[in-house]
Amino acid sequence: MSRKRSVRVMAPGKINVSFRMGPQRLDGYHSVASVYLAVSLYEEVTATVRDDDRITVSVRNGSTLPLELDDIPLDESNLAVQAAQLIRSMADRPTGVHLDITKRVPIAGGMGGGSADAAAALVACSALWDTGFSREELVRIASDLGADVPFAILGGVAVGLGIGDQLTPALARKDMNWVLVPASFGLSTPKVYAMADQLREEAGFGATEPEDVDPAVLKAMHAGDVDSLANAVGNDLQAAAMALAPELADILELGVAEGALAGLVSGSGPTLAFLVADRLEAEDLAQRLSDVAGVAALPVHGPVHGARIMA
Repeated sequence: MSRKRSVRVMAPGKINVSFRMGPQRLDGYHSVASVYLAVSLYEEVTATVRDDDRITVSVRNGSTLPLELDDIPLDESNLAVQAAQLIRSMADRPTGVHLDITKRVPIAGGMGGGSADAAAALVACSALWDTGFSREELVRIASDLGADVPFAILGGVAVGLGIGDQLTPALARKDMNWVLVPASFGLSTPKVYAMADQLREEAGFGATEPEDVDPAVLKAMHAGDVDSLANAVGNDLQAAAMALAPELADILELGVAEGALAGLVSGSGPTLAFLVADRLEAEDLAQRLSDVAGVAALPVHGPVHGARIMA
């Protein structure tokens, strides 16, 4: 049977519904305890066989938002290229491959867009080269690429411990609806973590190892209780992101004033995520934020599936 010449995979961005950060470790990372939620904003990677042995990449904008594609590297520093290299080292009969990435998740926005690209590339190249790896095996392999890549393969809801890569699936009874407000700029994740460390030091607050996530978050998601979830969401990186980008505070305040049940910075930011009661309210809030503040706002829902082969 002939092998496929092309495989297309979609992988979701994520929201950190809850994020606790510990002290910096000897390896430079921070221990975390986070609740990840995969949402309906997808990256797309098409892996196509090349006639030579090269791994190449191209990027296009699949969003209605302006995305700074020039900031994305097209060499071996691209995480999707690294994913292809990693899976090729494990394949029996690999070929060259071209990765065509369609971006929809905000770049450097705290939603794991680059990790979703890597997850999609890993799944696509595994199928293209017929490695036979199961989804569980690909999740384990993905941990070599970064803390958020395994979750982009897994999808749904999960508790992330360690550096975020020790994943335990969790249950959400129903869809949660959110409105995302991407910024016109990105924030460097290392700079946000460094600022969080600085703010803690200035406040004389000693960080402790986060051993688990807030059980109230998991209880609310399990019950599908958005009001309880609104009281439990939180992000230890939020103050740092807002210190680096003070304008985020005004939009957070506006979103809640316009009817959001809660608002928070997504991950390391600067994307903002507003929890709302249902899909209709998500559409209404997105329109109100656009009308009042002139910002781009995207209604999304989750949990959604992880990286999935589409063709």
